[in-house]
Amino acid sequence: MRGTSQLLRTLVKHDGRRFAPWLLIVTALSVSSVIAYPLVFPSQTDRAAFAATVGSNPALGLIFGPAFDLSTTDGFNAWRSLALGGFLTALCVIFAVIRSTRAQEDSGQAELLASGVMGRQARLSAAVGLALLGSVAIGCVSGIVTALCGGDWQVSLLLGATFAATGWMFTGVSAVAAQLGTDSRSANSLAVGFLGVLFVLRGFAYSVDAQEWTIWINPLGWMTQTRPAFENDWWPLLYALAFTVLALVVAYALQTQRDFGQGAIPPRPGPTRGKVRTTWRLAIRLNRGPVVTWAIAFVILGVVFGYFATSVQDLLSEDASVAHILASGAASSEELVSAFIVTILSMVGILAAVSGVQVVMKVRSEEIEDRVEPIIAGSVRRSRYFASNVLLAALSTAVNILIAGTIIAWLASSADIGVQFSDVLVQAIATIPASWTVVGVSVAVIGARPAVTLAGWVGVVISFALTILGPTFKLWDWILGISPFWHVPNVTGADVDWTGLAWISLITVGFIVVGRQGFRNRDLAR
Repeated sequence: MRGTSQLLRTLVKHDGRRFAPWLLIVTALSVSSVIAYPLVFPSQTDRAAFAATVGSNPALGLIFGPAFDLSTTDGFNAWRSLALGGFLTALCVIFAVIRSTRAQEDSGQAELLASGVMGRQARLSAAVGLALLGSVAIGCVSGIVTALCGGDWQVSLLLGATFAATGWMFTGVSAVAAQLGTDSRSANSLAVGFLGVLFVLRGFAYSVDAQEWTIWINPLGWMTQTRPAFENDWWPLLYALAFTVLALVVAYALQTQRDFGQGAIPPRPGPTRGKVRTTWRLAIRLNRGPVVTWAIAFVILGVVFGYFATSVQDLLSEDASVAHILASGAASSEELVSAFIVTILSMVGILAAVSGVQVVMKVRSEEIEDRVEPIIAGSVRRSRYFASNVLLAALSTAVNILIAGTIIAWLASSADIGVQFSDVLVQAIATIPASWTVVGVSVAVIGARPAVTLAGWVGVVISFALTILGPTFKLWDWILGISPFWHVPNVTGADVDWTGLAWISLITVGFIVVGRQGFRNRDLAR
C-alpha cells in the first residue's frame, strides 16, 4: 500500500475534474424534476392524468422503475431520478477505476510507477479511493442542491445517498473487472455489461410485478427499495456497503494472482501471419468483440421485451387509472398495446444506436493510438477507411434492431393481444432510419470535429430524453420533433405518414457527407 496517499492526491488533482460533467448531469436530473413538476402539473387533476399516462405505458417502468407516488414533487423526483441517477453514477466510477488501473497498464504509465518504491496495491487503492470520493461528492451535491431548490431534505438526501451507494457498489464491480479483463476495453465492457444486465432485470422485475426475491437478489433493487418520498427506508443501503466491501476483497485477491498487464482471463494469441487485406475486414476485426456482445444483448432484450409485450394487457388491467381510461372510452386496449409496442421498439432503436456510435468512436480511439496513420500512408484512401467503419456502424445498428424486433414480433404475435407478426416487424424496420440519424451525428462529429468527441453522444442523449420523457412533460411538437424517433410512424394506424422518415433520412445523409469531407481534409489525431 506504500505510496497510496500520494498517488490518490495526484489522481484527484488530474482526474477529479472528470467527475464534474457526471456530477452536473445527475444534479440537473434531480433539480429539474423538483423545479419543473409544479409548473407542468399544477393541479391534482393534472397529476392524476400524468399518473395514468405512466401507468398506461409499462415500458417506462423498465427504465425508471416503479412509481410509488406521483402526486407529490418529491415522489415524482424519486421516480424520475433514482434509477437514472444511480446508473449515471455507476458509469462514472466504472470509467474512473478502469482508466486509473488497466488503462494505465495498457499505456505503460503504470509500469513506470511500479518500477519505483510504490506498493503493488497502491494503484488499485488510489483508483478505488478516487471513485469512492467521487461517488460521495455526486450524492452530497445532488442531494443538497435538490433540497435547496425545493425538495424535502430527508427525501433529497436519501436520493443522493442511493446515488453514492450505487457508485460505491460499482467501484467494487469495476475493481474486479479490472483484474479479469484482458485489457482496459474488455474490463470496461465487463463492468458496463454487468450494470446493464442488472438495470434491465430490475426494471423487468418491477414492471411484471415479479416475486419479491427477484428484486432483493439484485443490488440495484436495494436502491429502489429505499422508496424515497414514500417510506424513506435507509437500511437497504447497508446491503450496498456490504456488497462494496465484498467486491473489493475479491478484487484485491485477484490482483495478487495475475501478472502485470495481464488479466485473469488470458487473451488468445493472434495469427502467425496477418490475414486482413481490406478496410472492411479491418473494421470488423477491430469491432467484432463489441458487435457480437451487442448482438447477444439484443437477443436478451428481445426476449425480455417480447415477454413483456405478451403480458401487457394484464399489466394494464391491473392499473386503476388505466382501467378508468378504458372505461371512459378515451382509448381502446388495442391503441394502448400499439402505443406500447412503438415505445419499446423506440427504446430498442435508441440502444441500437449506442452500439453504432460505439463503432464510430472506435475510429477516433484508433487515431489517438496512432494506428490509423500507418494504414492510410499506403494505398488506402482516407474516405475508404472511414466509409468502412461507418458502414459497419449502420449495419450493426440495423441488425440489432431486427434481432430484437423479430423476437418481440414472434412473442407478441403468439399471444392474444391483437397484434400481428408482420406489423411489429415492419414497425421495427421503420425504426432503423431514426437510429441511423443518431449514428450520423457521431459520424459528423468524429469526421469533422473530433476534438469534441463527447458531442458524438448528443444524439443518443437527446433522443432518450425527448422520446421517453418528452410526451409526459407535454412538450411542444417542434421540440419533440428534434428526436428522430418522433418521426417514426405507427404502422398499425389507418393513415401512415412516411414523410418524417424521408426527412430524417436526408438529414442522415447530410451528417455522413459532413463527416466524410471532414475526415478527408483534417489532420489525424487532432
